Amino acid sequence: MLPERSLALKSAGRTPAGERAPLKVECGRSDAESPMRKGAVETVDLEAGPFGWKSGGQVSLPVRSPPVSVVVVNYNGEHYLGECLRAILAQEPAPAEVLVVDNASTDGSRARLEPFGERVRWLGLERNEGPSPARNHGLAQAAHEWVLLVDNDAVLMPGTLAALLEAALSSPDAALVQPRSVFFDEPTRVHYDGGRFHYCGLISLANFYVPLSQAQGTGTLERDCAVSVVLLARRSTLLQLGGFEPRYFILFEDLDLSYRLRLAGHTIFSVEDALVLHKGGTGGISFRKGPRYPARRVFLHARNRWIFLVRNLSLVTLLCALPGLMLYELAGFVFALLALAPHQWLLGKLDCLRMLPALLSERRRIQATRRRSDRELLPVVPLTVTPDARRGLRGVAERALSAALSAWWHLARILLP
Repeated sequence: MLPERSLALKSAGRTPAGERAPLKVECGRSDAESPMRKGAVETVDLEAGPFGWKSGGQVSLPVRSPPVSVVVVNYNGEHYLGECLRAILAQEPAPAEVLVVDNASTDGSRARLEPFGERVRWLGLERNEGPSPARNHGLAQAAHEWVLLVDNDAVLMPGTLAALLEAALSSPDAALVQPRSVFFDEPTRVHYDGGRFHYCGLISLANFYVPLSQAQGTGTLERDCAVSVVLLARRSTLLQLGGFEPRYFILFEDLDLSYRLRLAGHTIFSVEDALVLHKGGTGGISFRKGPRYPARRVFLHARNRWIFLVRNLSLVTLLCALPGLMLYELAGFVFALLALAPHQWLLGKLDCLRMLPALLSERRRIQATRRRSDRELLPVVPLTVTPDARRGLRGVAERALSAALSAWWHLARILLP
């Protein structure tokens, strides 16, 4: 259960010199664990606002910017939907349509749409098969080429949509554009900011858990991999490549889509000055801190990483990476033991083996779209883990594993075509 929290987004208007004043986020908490007294307000100065104020730039859209469809993916999100939708409908330019694709929720999610009337349309699915089929359904139903895909626990800051759209229109190769997400409960700290591909089938995350004031990068940057909290997507490109892969259920689906897009020659942008507040994630799967790593996440990680590897990497790459992959497997099994979920790790591997014939068939289709080499897409990058995993003996083991994997890839990568 998230602590009760009020959020106010404020702009001080324009300064006497005519420049836009810094954006402020005021976060009031009333939970007992808060270091602030009840009703106190914490003010965070976000100079790197969604219009690029920190670098002195402003969004410059065409006089008639293209219409944007918004697809919100929801499952039992009655406590998230209201704030998520209000932030979307407050964007300028206003979205042309807002669709909520619901994964067979059993809570009061649908009732949360009543205050919005005809401005929001409900698309209910019969079963909860994860966010990927829901996003694909939203893409298929959307009326416009540019579609903003939003998780129900994301709150867009003012100007986010305009900043993403400007970046999208800057390049004919742009397929995905993401904002920088910060923690809702700690908006001075980055959560997700995209990243680079790790040859073990992982994302080496940029600015992961870094204080916002120390985060590297401003303006619009190219990224190898986007994280699917909020994504502005070119609808035709995603549908042409098959959209999000539904086999994953959740976890790795954004990595898989990003790799296929980059493999086919498309561009992914991250707008560092566009911010989204990210709330609690998916219950029973998401993990940020604490002594217990969810068993369901152990299963999904053990299975989905190999789904990604089999589908997307060339045979030569897999052979060159094999020693590193086996080392990571050993570390993953030890981690599963410590999480008291070795059976989930094993079940994940067995489920991937069950899918192997279908994965090999899909692999041939994906490899036929290749315009970039694995060597180009798989640099030597470190592992990224949550702060809890960087402490004590676990931290020492993680750093040693990351160094060993990097050392091997320095040697093996030169063999790739």
